Amino acid sequence: MSCRSPSSSAACTRAPTSTSRCPWNTRPTMPAMRLREIAARAGARPVDSHRDTDVVVTGVSLDSRRVSPGDLYAALPGAHAHGARFAAAAVHAGAVAVLTDPAGHASVAALRPALPVPVLAVEDPRAVLGHLSAAVYGEPARRLNTVAVTGTNGKTTTSYLLEGALRWLGRRAGLIGTVGVRIAGQLRPSVHTTPESPDLQRLLADMVDHQVDTVAMEVSSHALALHRVDGIVFTLAGFTNLSQDHLDFHPDMDDYFAVKASLFTADRARHGVVVVDDEYGRRLAATAGIPLTTIAATVPSAGGPPAGSGAHWQVTDATPHTDGSIAVTAAGPDGSVHQLTCPLPGSFNVANLMLAFVLLTKLGVPAADAATALAQVEGVPGRMQRVVGRACTTPGDQPLAVVDFAHTPDALAAALTALRPATPGRLVVVFGAGGDRDPGKRAGMGRVAAEHADVVVVTDDNPRTEDPATIRAAVLAGARSAGTDAVIEEVPGRARAIEVALSEVNGPADTVIVAGKGHEQTQTFAWGAEPFDDSEVLSRLLRQRTEQKGQRSWCH
Repeated sequence: MSCRSPSSSAACTRAPTSTSRCPWNTRPTMPAMRLREIAARAGARPVDSHRDTDVVVTGVSLDSRRVSPGDLYAALPGAHAHGARFAAAAVHAGAVAVLTDPAGHASVAALRPALPVPVLAVEDPRAVLGHLSAAVYGEPARRLNTVAVTGTNGKTTTSYLLEGALRWLGRRAGLIGTVGVRIAGQLRPSVHTTPESPDLQRLLADMVDHQVDTVAMEVSSHALALHRVDGIVFTLAGFTNLSQDHLDFHPDMDDYFAVKASLFTADRARHGVVVVDDEYGRRLAATAGIPLTTIAATVPSAGGPPAGSGAHWQVTDATPHTDGSIAVTAAGPDGSVHQLTCPLPGSFNVANLMLAFVLLTKLGVPAADAATALAQVEGVPGRMQRVVGRACTTPGDQPLAVVDFAHTPDALAAALTALRPATPGRLVVVFGAGGDRDPGKRAGMGRVAAEHADVVVVTDDNPRTEDPATIRAAVLAGARSAGTDAVIEEVPGRARAIEVALSEVNGPADTVIVAGKGHEQTQTFAWGAEPFDDSEVLSRLLRQRTEQKGQRSWCH
């Protein structure tokens, strides 16, 4: 499988009312599309037949506050309000038509005649929105190599490694995921792991305009279930692993798996690459509806075959270095042996490295070039991110300090397990659990923390609309149920908790990990989001600690 050539179109056209410079906030180049064609594709009929369906649609928006002139406004039911309530604002901003459901139409009808635009009504507008958005933006995915990465843990790291390696190789690559969106090296923020379908298709069209040839994209289970990636047949789809998460959204693990597995069907992707170290990976390999390449990233034990025995790619050795990197040896399907360097600490990152490596080879990159490029990729923000490293030469007594996004029991256990061999002294973990999210994982996170760390500081993550004390109580119950000798502390307030954790360490033999929020730069409460960055707070407190001891500051 080889890469397509990049699009020859590099034009950058402004949205009708845009005042910003190319490339940001621009409407990508695309052919005009008539509303009547959109209606036919959606199987919708205009509710008011006398309205003009010959109008030209040049964009799609779900948010009335982000509508540009020429947009189709998709008024969908939401958790708190129906989008039809904001149809008048969307039209005032320049929307030329509205797509909604029967309930939304009833709301819009009440606005007549103040809403002088055609309205399309379908039973489930979200189910058609992805394909419509793709059509309006000129089917951009057809002009790109699109690589989807899904799974519970490792999506961000794998896609980041893949995109970084492609850029190192001189390719014009794109990235869409939790840490942001990057188009040919230029970064912009993101709201969702996988954007809503109109935003996603517009981003892909932007990438085509900027001559990107390959995009690495995180695809969440929410994105699959809510039709955000409809209208895309991915060139490649990669699977990392599956463990408990998002059971506030999915009724059970079987449903969670089934939604993930839907990516590995012929209408979603052409070829799959699956890590088969866990039962869900092996189950997917046995049931996928597309050609697959499998990876066993667990080194075989002396006593028997690895969990993924029989995989196309098998890791045969993984040796950590003192700088945190890992030397990896892997055997390929043709019997060839490849030497790779994982630039990230943690044995769990071997699977992420191998997935990125095999995806690169499936894109036509020679294996030797793929291995060289991956070794050059810098650390992923908020993923085993070192705020202070022991390699510093300035005298002092600072611990190793790490920020990681681990927010599930499996991810937290993996992070702590990875840090234990590098910690001769005490291993201290600070974490909480998110509010309005799967409550079933809270006790599990507490339990694994107490099983793997010497000091467990339970604090607040993103409480959202829940009572922070109630969330902490569930985590604490799990920690205490472990029955270990770990010191368990409850500290409300995340900054204060990090400060308390640092008071528990004595010197460079100790490690502090602040887990759960990773790259995030805000903390969300019932009243809204407030600025908060784990790495910045940790760095500041470490500097204060050094200054209080009358020593020069380390590594900042």
